[in-house]
Amino acid sequence: MLPVRGGDGRKLTVWGIRTTWSTVGDGEFFCPDCGGDRNYRRRTGRRRFTVLGVPLLPRGQAGPVVECQGCRERFGTEVLDHLTTTRFSTMLRDAVHTVTLAVLAAGGTSSRSALEAAVGAVRSAGFQDCTEEQLESLVDGLAAEEGRLGLYDGPDCYGAALSIELHEALEPLAPHLAGPGRESILLQGARVALADGPYIPAEREVLATVGSALRIDADEVARLLSAVRAP
Repeated sequence: MLPVRGGDGRKLTVWGIRTTWSTVGDGEFFCPDCGGDRNYRRRTGRRRFTVLGVPLLPRGQAGPVVECQGCRERFGTEVLDHLTTTRFSTMLRDAVHTVTLAVLAAGGTSSRSALEAAVGAVRSAGFQDCTEEQLESLVDGLAAEEGRLGLYDGPDCYGAALSIELHEALEPLAPHLAGPGRESILLQGARVALADGPYIPAEREVLATVGSALRIDADEVARLLSAVRAP
């Protein structure tokens, strides 16, 4: 804007560029300025050349931008790549549940100590009402699905359905976790596997898949599995 002074000494804008914003969407995001989950508006703008406040000539598009409904700050749309606190908590809870279920499916549910360790891990992750019976039922259902596809040969096997479940639960979460967070998920599964004795091959294979999906180097996975102790 180009200001001049009027006869009374006040500044008047003769010409400049004005942006008119329009809302094209909304939702919830993690606001970097507020430091928490907030509602946002996704906005696009049209720039116009103005003279004495009157829009005359178009000067292109602006945005899109993400405008926080709390602090009103505007950000690039890449800010939406950051998980909300609520979404992150849900994904973390589901990841622990999936890893625990996969370890149980690989090692079987006949051991009471393994089931107790599994229930403890799942409850700590946020499923407070989880029971041994529920986990047994889920493992049986997974085995039935593997059997229907011709992929299940008993409790010591590790099938394709388990691998798919693990990758779907862990790969989207991995970029949002620091190293200790990724290791923690792996170690929780390892403790469930060790609750009824040393690792069996199927359990090691499950945990190797967990490490891979969480972007943990294979050598580091081996080191962590060797160092962990049973609960």
